[in-house]
Amino acid sequence: QVHLVESGGGLVQAGGSLRLSCAASGRTGSRYATGWFRQASGKEREFVAAISWFGAITNYADSVKGRFTISRDNAKNTVYLQMNSLKSEDTAVYYCAAVSTSTVPTNTRMYAYWGPGTQVTVSS
Repeated sequence: QVHLVESGGGLVQAGGSLRLSCAASGRTGSRYATGWFRQASGKEREFVAAISWFGAITNYADSVKGRFTISRDNAKNTVYLQMNSLKSEDTAVYYCAAVSTSTVPTNTRMYAYWGPGTQVTVSS
């Protein structure tokens, strides 16, 4: 079992930046890919970014490419999502998720473990 907890969300003005963190505990000895997803009010959960265990492979949604960067520090069991040039449409609850795989899935159904989420609100 892997437990995930997100942090770093908050209220920011459009054009600003936030860095989200996803801290893992439990069975962190396995090699997990980690993804970030978001869910805006009234919408389905959508893929944002994912990173492989060693960080060599990353994947981003088109809507965040060039603005968001995913990274990880396995010594700290933490994955980060640096979000720059934030837009009002980035407002959502952001979730991190993990799965034991060598790929970087974009489908929510591929992920086994989920955090409770952190709210990001971008004011225009």
